[in-house]
Amino acid sequence: MSFTEGIKRERDFILEVRNLKVWFPVRGLTSIFARSKKYLRAVDGVSFNLHKGEVLSVVGESGAGKTTLGLTIVGVYKPTEGEVFFKGINIHNTDKKTSLLLKRKIQMIFQDPFESLPPHMTVFDIIKEGIDVHKLADSTSEKIKLISTALENVGLTPPEDFFKKYPHQLSGGQRQRVSIASILALKPELIIADEPISMIDASLRGSILSLMMKLKRDFDLTYVFILHDLAIARCISTHIAVMYLGQVVEAGKTNEIIKEPLHPYTKALLSAAPSLRKISRREKISLKGEIPSPIDLPSGCRFSTRCPFAFNNCRKNEPVLIETKQEHYVRCLMYQPMV
Repeated sequence: MSFTEGIKRERDFILEVRNLKVWFPVRGLTSIFARSKKYLRAVDGVSFNLHKGEVLSVVGESGAGKTTLGLTIVGVYKPTEGEVFFKGINIHNTDKKTSLLLKRKIQMIFQDPFESLPPHMTVFDIIKEGIDVHKLADSTSEKIKLISTALENVGLTPPEDFFKKYPHQLSGGQRQRVSIASILALKPELIIADEPISMIDASLRGSILSLMMKLKRDFDLTYVFILHDLAIARCISTHIAVMYLGQVVEAGKTNEIIKEPLHPYTKALLSAAPSLRKISRREKISLKGEIPSPIDLPSGCRFSTRCPFAFNNCRKNEPVLIETKQEHYVRCLMYQPMV
């Protein structure tokens, strides 16, 4: 896996994100009278690739751009600049037939299963809808078999007991399992999971993550998890990317990030998880203030306004993402080569 801008194309990448920028124009009186247009830079120059079977966790605080990145990968948002490739196909520049196929192959699990499931539809109809759209069954008996299998695969058994139930009749864990079943019925290859356990009772979170990892093995899935908790990322990921204000500030193999963090922001996130602070052997770092607005970005390093180690140069020069050692990348002036 690589996270730098100059990624070499390889045939076996299932996902390639190349210099992705997603900017939203700011509307209102302030922008009308401004001399130049203002933009909310949700994602601002993110590049990485993913091999089949890998699990990438994108971690950071709210406002880092994680969800926008995920929604752009599944095609909800179009890039302002840059490209996203699935198995070599540009997902934002293709014909209708290929676009429909990609919508089946790339699926997303949302944070709140109650909001993502149509309240007026039964479990049977929710799963059936995707099967009908993508024409995956020719007969009613085939549809029933596909729906039953999908429910069994997520542990909702016997499946017939759930056919006529509505989302409000299910527990939070069951609703998320239905969401996963509706995706699984489409036979996806890449799944973007946006905080898939944050709205579920704490006692059930482990079982949902265990289920997702089992499905990964059983169906050879590739995951991109969007998380705020490095402790969870450590348990499920092969790689971690830490985002701050639209940019990746550190990325690499999970063990490297947890044991030898380089960026002050990563160290601060690890400090917030006592179980990981011992592993990383780092002192506690507390961040001051709130994450700045992605509309009015700080000059120089974007983290300089909160960084306990910032020096004058940090407020003048913006660092680039560099590879400090094999598959370990960091965006910090402390690690930039002197020129």
